[in-house]
Amino acid sequence: MLIGLSYDLRSDYLKQGHSMEETAEFDKESTIEGIEQAIQSAGHQTERIGHVRNLMEALVKGEKWDLVFNIAEGLYGEGRESLVPALLDAYKISYVFSGPVTLGVSLNKAFAKQIVRDSGVNTPLFRVVSQISEIKDVGLEYPLFAKPISEGTGKGIHSTSVINSAEELEAVCRRLLIDFNQPVLVEEFLPGREFTVGVLGCGKEAYVPGAMEIVYKKNTNAIYSYFNKENYEALVDYVAVEGEMLEQCRSVSLKAWQALNCLDGGRVDVKVDRKGKVSFIEANPLAGLNYLSSDLPILCRLNGISFQELIEEILKSAIKRNFSGQLP
Repeated sequence: MLIGLSYDLRSDYLKQGHSMEETAEFDKESTIEGIEQAIQSAGHQTERIGHVRNLMEALVKGEKWDLVFNIAEGLYGEGRESLVPALLDAYKISYVFSGPVTLGVSLNKAFAKQIVRDSGVNTPLFRVVSQISEIKDVGLEYPLFAKPISEGTGKGIHSTSVINSAEELEAVCRRLLIDFNQPVLVEEFLPGREFTVGVLGCGKEAYVPGAMEIVYKKNTNAIYSYFNKENYEALVDYVAVEGEMLEQCRSVSLKAWQALNCLDGGRVDVKVDRKGKVSFIEANPLAGLNYLSSDLPILCRLNGISFQELIEEILKSAIKRNFSGQLP
């Protein structure tokens, strides 16, 4: 099978003058190499496509692939993750991971929370602040937590994201509205233990290969911020989850995964709320796949699953879903 690779290379965007934080979700060359080698070791041929503009040029020229392994995040707009799968749908080319609707909904954290909450999953109370005048109407119980509505990799999250007063709420919302030019998600702060949960497969066949707890080292601000994620080796310990807590994480994550119609593989982030119950934070159906430093490969490794096995499980799900188990 010929498998194309669509992705955003971080170095390309840095050369264009974008900042480290702007490009936080984009991939290193080592990430692409690792995925490419794993796909080839699974018995397939690969062809690098790159970012969405390269994909558009290739499609216009009539190029095709049996399957596209898509990890392209895009740079601007709420539809940035949806663009590649939408184009592939238009050309009837099969791809790995979720479709444009799921990616668009999941990127907007409020839309995702509404769907997951309505499916019966425990979710913190939240509001969306789209402009300064809406701050006074938040009406939630302090402490609160605020972040950009459509970003990932901890972008826009700092020590000030935990909010204890109306004055702090206004200051943080003003900053985020200006810096990110998008609405702010404000929710009641979840004070308990924090976990990220791997999910593989689709629908009722989806399963959790493992989860890990995010444990902050001494003198580290206990917020999974952009800074802490970028410097995780010095600031954070990752611990495999077992027993009853794993079962709670599994239950919440699978229900959220299925409610959002996520496909093939990704992560769900959860945290313990003020009543001691595991609560949904957000879903990541385009999870990072650097074999050394991304959360999904790390949690799989902690639970005895190699990077090669992870990629093969993702491919198995996508091939079964797209071709009913038959190679094209």
